[in-house]
Amino acid sequence: MVASVDHLASAAGVRMLQAGGTAADAAIAANAVLAVTAPHMCGMGGDLFALVHDGDGVPAALNASGRAGSGADAVALRLEGHTTMPFTGDVRAVTVPGCVDGWFALHERYGRLPLATVLEPAVVYAASGFPASPLLAAAVVLLRDVPHTEELTAGGRLRAGDLVRRPGVALALEAIVAHGRDGFYRGPFGEGLLELGDGEFTPDDLARSQADWVEPLRAPVWDADVWTIPPNSQGYVTLLGAAIANGLDLPDDPRDGRWIHLLVESARAAAHDRPRVLHEHADANTVLDDREVRRRRALIDPERRAALADATATGDTMYLCAIDRDRMGVSLIQSNASNFGSWLFEPATGIGLHNRGIGFSIEAGHPAEYGPGRRPPHTLAPALVTERDGALRAVLGTMGGDTQPQVVLQLLARLLRHGQSAGTVIGSPRFALRQPSSTGFDTWVDPDAVVVNLEPDAPASWVEGLRDRGHTVEVVDGAAGTFGHAHLIEVTASGLAGAADPRALIGAATGY
Repeated sequence: MVASVDHLASAAGVRMLQAGGTAADAAIAANAVLAVTAPHMCGMGGDLFALVHDGDGVPAALNASGRAGSGADAVALRLEGHTTMPFTGDVRAVTVPGCVDGWFALHERYGRLPLATVLEPAVVYAASGFPASPLLAAAVVLLRDVPHTEELTAGGRLRAGDLVRRPGVALALEAIVAHGRDGFYRGPFGEGLLELGDGEFTPDDLARSQADWVEPLRAPVWDADVWTIPPNSQGYVTLLGAAIANGLDLPDDPRDGRWIHLLVESARAAAHDRPRVLHEHADANTVLDDREVRRRRALIDPERRAALADATATGDTMYLCAIDRDRMGVSLIQSNASNFGSWLFEPATGIGLHNRGIGFSIEAGHPAEYGPGRRPPHTLAPALVTERDGALRAVLGTMGGDTQPQVVLQLLARLLRHGQSAGTVIGSPRFALRQPSSTGFDTWVDPDAVVVNLEPDAPASWVEGLRDRGHTVEVVDGAAGTFGHAHLIEVTASGLAGAADPRALIGAATGY
């Protein structure tokens, strides 16, 4: 089974499984199709993280997030008057894209089919065309007057269902098949990136692989083990929130106003100090320590919203998952960061460049300060669940910037604490914490100013329960992805059960 934000991608992944490929082959094929059909979420100009469970035991964790170029200079930004990283239109928000290196790392270790076979569906869609999704058609208005986006904008008149061709992306994919990694990083895309960078990147920056196999993080919660990616990913926030909630007296009925309050407070207690503690060399095990989990849990009042500003101790994105007949499971997330990323597009291929550099700080001496060869703090946080004996239980995750750990916490509570079906877990209403005026990446600038956003179909008891406990609540339309596009595949006694998020409009959980 494969679950993703686009039925074309899910079908491509299933085709790999039917051809005898692994879940890794399926995940790469699905991601490559999404790099063609969903450039408002992801693409070869972005980054990638993945968890792979192959047999009983500890999953493998892949960090394919890019590093800042050799020309990165925080002092220059400060002298220009910047207090935060530029968001769009500035190449300094771009790090060397890690997506393609991630594909090669996954395929080398876990792939079975030839890479040409795995990438073929993406090449066909890029060269021959695909129907624009409703979300893509709505998003391209952002690209009005942005250079090198003519393939996508159709003169500003793109409608859902219109045929879109991306011949430059097709050529980039074919170069990867023909020449391997060099076909991308030293081919037309790499040359264009060097030119756009104008000193930000060097050939040596592009020659260095952006993919590393790392030790995953684990938290035992609700009689299972949940795994994620270590820093520079914010995945530890997912585990910390779940560990905090695991020790609380959650009501048996998720419609209870107290249930939503306790999960909101668990999410806040886990993430409120993230801007201070998250950087690529952070030791997340210190905040996952039992004593620290208990300390943060003690901040929570079951009947009142806590003040957290002084409680510190001494997107857009796409997510997909796949499980094959041998029960290899892949939990993969890949992103441009915000919508079309930096709004910079490499001219030769039309590939958009992400803006993951927005995670850097430009504060002098900050552990996540923007600088050469450094990886920025990342919101990407896939998850994987195993039974206590090491057997695969589920792969799950979501897009959503800062809200990713909040959404996954809700999925885990419904799946592991309440035993709900995959469809119920994914389809149920959600909360999301945001600043009153937010980019989606600044939630924890002021942890006590966050507003609880609820979907329109949330129970009235949630609204009342949260407001009675001191939360500011807003009911908002989540059609644009505010509440994530989450997907889940679960291993059950009778086979696989999966669900793709209906919020994605054209997503699909497809199997055979």
